[in-house]
Amino acid sequence: MYKRILLKLSGEALSSQGNNFDPEILKSLALQIKEIHALGVETAIVVGGGNFIRGKMAQQMGIDRVQADYMGMLATVINALAIQSSLEQVDVPTRVQTAIEMNRVAEPFIARRAIRHLEKGRVVIFGAGTGSPFFSTDTTAALRATEIRADVILMAKNGVDGVYSADPKLFPQAERYDHLTYMEVIQKGLAVMDTTATSMCMDNDIDLIVFNMNQPGNIKRAVMGDVIGTKVEKGGKPQ
Repeated sequence: MYKRILLKLSGEALSSQGNNFDPEILKSLALQIKEIHALGVETAIVVGGGNFIRGKMAQQMGIDRVQADYMGMLATVINALAIQSSLEQVDVPTRVQTAIEMNRVAEPFIARRAIRHLEKGRVVIFGAGTGSPFFSTDTTAALRATEIRADVILMAKNGVDGVYSADPKLFPQAERYDHLTYMEVIQKGLAVMDTTATSMCMDNDIDLIVFNMNQPGNIKRAVMGDVIGTKVEKGGKPQ
């Protein structure tokens, strides 16, 4: 169903039991991406850095907001390199591009070069966020998806199978949505993406699918158009 996708991963989704990385999670992720790569799906990835440090956590330690955000950006580069290594172990060609130049580690982000890598069958992993403080990796995902002209953002959640009216872990009676519009997400105050990212996706007419990444095969199912999780569209079917 989708030819070019952007997969958004949180840093926490790569970790378990207090470890920064879980080798089994990285291996499972690599194999799932290999599945869709074999179908010819052009795949880009944006990853967070919360398994190392989150901006709010750093601020609570007395670190300046700007410095804290740069620390988070560097954490995303570590995660990008870990994903790259896992993919190359299963023979999937990759490139890492970073918004902050670090030429000995990765390529600088250049939209046209990223698109060319995708066209050549390489998975492109974007690190270092937008390169500027005060912007989340959700906003990075929306921005990069727009720049590479992705058809959809697949937002992989750790153990959460969609968008709910409230936190399902705290409120078991919370309603899960199958379809939403971006305007509904904003009006209902749903914690899907931050407002900047939501507005960017809406303005550029990029679909968003929120799904549980812990279920093997879900990435392929989402790409094939199966109904999993929650789909958010500019003019989607309202609830």
